[in-house]
Amino acid sequence: MNGQIILVALIIIGLIGRSPIISTAACILLVIKLVALDRYLPAIERRGLELGLLFLTFSVLVPFASGRIETKHIVQALTSWPGILALAGGAIATYVNGKGLEMLKFDPQLIVGLVVGSIIGIVFFRGIPVGPLMAAGLTAILFKIFSFIAGRF
Repeated sequence: MNGQIILVALIIIGLIGRSPIISTAACILLVIKLVALDRYLPAIERRGLELGLLFLTFSVLVPFASGRIETKHIVQALTSWPGILALAGGAIATYVNGKGLEMLKFDPQLIVGLVVGSIIGIVFFRGIPVGPLMAAGLTAILFKIFSFIAGRF
């Protein structure tokens, strides 16, 4: 019952904050709970992130598949300053994501803070919840910085 109340609260928060992603996700999970399909929740939890990342990657790769981005555009982009910075950003992001995954394995209860923080970011800052691993990675970086600063005092 507690989980259902939280889901209803998330639906309301999503509606008030004009976040259809939160509202829709909470609605779907509430329906799954109410029609007694709870046995699928572990699979959704385990594979949901992968499925979401798969669809996100689809949307990013569509310009390649549709032919809107050609080889000459790729060469031009990778030899320009913004392109080089994008390469560096992509490499750094994957490194940070890896650190976030390590941190979640080490301290899995952090997921509660990541979820609540993501909801706050979505509702109040109009953010988009595409990076739980990035959120964990940023948490790992903040943890290192905090540990370094706290260790000095």
